[in-house]
Amino acid sequence: MSFHVAIAGATGVVGAEFLSILAERAFPMRSLRLMASARSAGKRMEVGEQTVEVEDLAEADFTGVDVAFFSAGSAQQEHARRAAAQGALVVDNSSAFRMDPDVPLVVPEVNAAAAATHEGIIANPNCSTIILVAVLAPLEQHVPIKRVVVSTYQAVSGSGAAALTELETQAQAEQEGRPLEAEVYPTAIHANVIPFVQAFDDGDLTTEEWKMVRETQRILDRPDLAVSATCVRVPVKRAHSEAVNIEFDDEVRPDDVRAWLAAAPGVAVVDDPATVSFPTPRDASGGDDVLVGRIRRDPGRPHAIDLWLTADQLRKGAALNAVQIAESVLGVQDPATA
Repeated sequence: MSFHVAIAGATGVVGAEFLSILAERAFPMRSLRLMASARSAGKRMEVGEQTVEVEDLAEADFTGVDVAFFSAGSAQQEHARRAAAQGALVVDNSSAFRMDPDVPLVVPEVNAAAAATHEGIIANPNCSTIILVAVLAPLEQHVPIKRVVVSTYQAVSGSGAAALTELETQAQAEQEGRPLEAEVYPTAIHANVIPFVQAFDDGDLTTEEWKMVRETQRILDRPDLAVSATCVRVPVKRAHSEAVNIEFDDEVRPDDVRAWLAAAPGVAVVDDPATVSFPTPRDASGGDDVLVGRIRRDPGRPHAIDLWLTADQLRKGAALNAVQIAESVLGVQDPATA
């Protein structure tokens, strides 16, 4: 069986990842349509051996489309609803539907069964949330988790192509002795870290921090789970990282955590203090797994473990997770298990 596929937001950073991942995983496509804003309509994109003209999303008819991957921003939710109403399975990468109780929020390795309840739209979680729950879920299966404290180190590509350009432009400006101009972020990101992702919200948390709190609780089906997040943008081009403190209901040994995570789908353990081995964003960039290391006891909390994780947020944190959702719902075999 093959499918008629559409990508909304095809000219963006995540859109490019969708194209790469669909090709890499040999997703069975009968046809492919690319959509974006009116500004990009008419652009011709090379996809494998074919050339596809980009359509205006606002005018697109989704009749006959089997699955539509949306990465067009939460403001485009009306088009996602229209695509679903016209019969497409919509996997949406924006924040528009994530907390809608009628829309499943899915990480296939964690809660694939939730996707079966969809009514045309399935939400792809926040990138930082996806890579966090991929690690929390296999641990929660063994010992209940009481509290999670996480600090993120988020790459600029998570803000799109303009942020990547801004990082490079600022680096060049500093080299030439010119002032560093900031447009994407509230201050310069080059040679800096910014403890602010998106916008301030309730309780002086940022919107990104609230996403991590609420989405983690929802995906794990743990509304009682205490989650504290501090989200930080760092001058790394690609792959998010997180320092995580996990407090359990009972004592857990680091060796148990290593073993449980090594057996978890989509997770790879890179952790050997004797050889100074731990994962970095460079290691994760371009890969599919969430890499975990620095697994150790919290010396101040007898039931807590500290660990470090990193993953390519454009792949597992966005496009790959969405494609895996579609594979699960449509019955397409995961190439990793083929």
